[in-house]
Amino acid sequence: MKKKTAALLATFLLTISMVLGACSNDDSSSSDGKKEITVWAMGEEGKKLSELSDKFEEENPDIKVKVQAIPWENAHDKLLTAVASQKGPDIVQLGTTWVPEFADAGALLDLSPYLEDYPEFKPENYFEGATDSMTFDDQVIGVPWYVETRVLYYRTDLLKEAGFEEPPATWDELKDAATKLSDRGDDYYGLDIDMNDQITPFIFAWQNGYEMDVENKDLNFDSPEFREAMKYYNSYFKEGLSQTAEGVDIVQAFKDDKKPMFFSGPWMINILNDQAPDLEGKWDVAVMPEKETNTSSIGGSNFSIFHNSENVDEALKYLSYMNDVDTQLEWLDVSNTLPSRVEAWEDPALSDNEMYATLGEQLENTEGAPQMKEFEAMAQELLASIERINVGGADVDKELDEFSKKANEMLED
Repeated sequence: MKKKTAALLATFLLTISMVLGACSNDDSSSSDGKKEITVWAMGEEGKKLSELSDKFEEENPDIKVKVQAIPWENAHDKLLTAVASQKGPDIVQLGTTWVPEFADAGALLDLSPYLEDYPEFKPENYFEGATDSMTFDDQVIGVPWYVETRVLYYRTDLLKEAGFEEPPATWDELKDAATKLSDRGDDYYGLDIDMNDQITPFIFAWQNGYEMDVENKDLNFDSPEFREAMKYYNSYFKEGLSQTAEGVDIVQAFKDDKKPMFFSGPWMINILNDQAPDLEGKWDVAVMPEKETNTSSIGGSNFSIFHNSENVDEALKYLSYMNDVDTQLEWLDVSNTLPSRVEAWEDPALSDNEMYATLGEQLENTEGAPQMKEFEAMAQELLASIERINVGGADVDKELDEFSKKANEMLED
C-alpha cells in the first residue's frame, strides 16, 4: 500500500474509533460457555494450524480456537477492512514486511506490558534479524512465529565438473563459477536470479556494507556501497550469466542442468526432494558468498494481537503456546517452516540435518526488511528500475539516480 493510502487509513481508523468507541469483535463466547479466540492465518499455514490449535484446546479446556485460513492474495485487503471496521480477529499472522504498515495504523496491541509474565516473548529469544520486526515506535507489536532466510542452492556434480570442489564462498568465486557454468553452451546459465524478488537486491547491498538509517530516514541509496552492489547484480544479466526472461520453472531448469545455482529459502529443500528425486546426492545448500559480509535476508511471519481484542489474556496464552520450543519443533514437522526460537535449533531434528544446519548458520547473519511502511513501495520501484537496466539496457547510474529521487519523495509525501 502506498504512503498516501496508509495516511488515509490511519485517519479513517481514528475516525471510526471515535464513532464506534468500544466496538469490538463478534461475541467472544462459544455456545458451550468457553472463551473463543479467532486466529487469521495465511496460506498453507492457515490450513495446517488447526492441528496445533486442537492440542492447545486440550491443554486449555476453557478456550476455544477458531482458525480462519486466508489465501495470501486476499489477506492484505481483508486486513485493511478489519482495521477500518475494528472487527478483526484476536490474533493475526503477518508477513514481516507488512508489520510496519499495520503497526503504523495502530492496529496491533503493544505487548510490552506483558513481557514480565511472558518472558518467552522477549527479543533475546529470537534471531537478531527477526527482532527488528517485533518492534515499532518502541512498542513490541508481534512475536516471530517462524523464520526463513535465503541460501545458495547448487549442483555439486556440475560445480565439480567445472573445477569447484566447494561452493563459492566469495563474490569473485561466485562470478567465476557462474561464468564457467554458463560457458557450457547456449541456453546454459550460471546463476539464476529472480528479478521479481524484491529482497535479492538488498541482500547484495548488505553484503557490500550498505546500511539504511531508518530512524533518521536516511536511505543511503546514493552511497557507493549500494551503487556497487547494484552494478554487481546487473553484471550477471549483462554478461549472460543469468537469464533475463522468466524461462522454465527453476526446479525443471535445475534438473535439466540449465541453471545449476540459485538463491532460495528453506521451502525449496522439500520441493527438490519431492520433484527431483533423481538428483539425490547431486545438490546441496551453502551460506551466501561474501563481499564485506555474507549477510542474507530474514523473513517469515509474526503473530500479533489486534489492538481491540476482548480476549487478550486468552490470546497471550495462545501466542505463548505457539512459541514454545516444543510446539515450534512440532510445527517444523507439520509445515516444514523453521523455528524462530534460537533455543529450538539445538534440537537434533535441526542440528543433525546438514541442510537445516546450514540454514541455521545463515540465520546468524541476516538483515530484516527495513521497518518502514514505505519499504514495499520502494522495493517495487527498485525492481522496475532493475528491469529497465537488465532487460531494456538503461543506464545504471541514471536509473539509480531516478530511483533514489523517487524513494526520498515517498518519505516526504
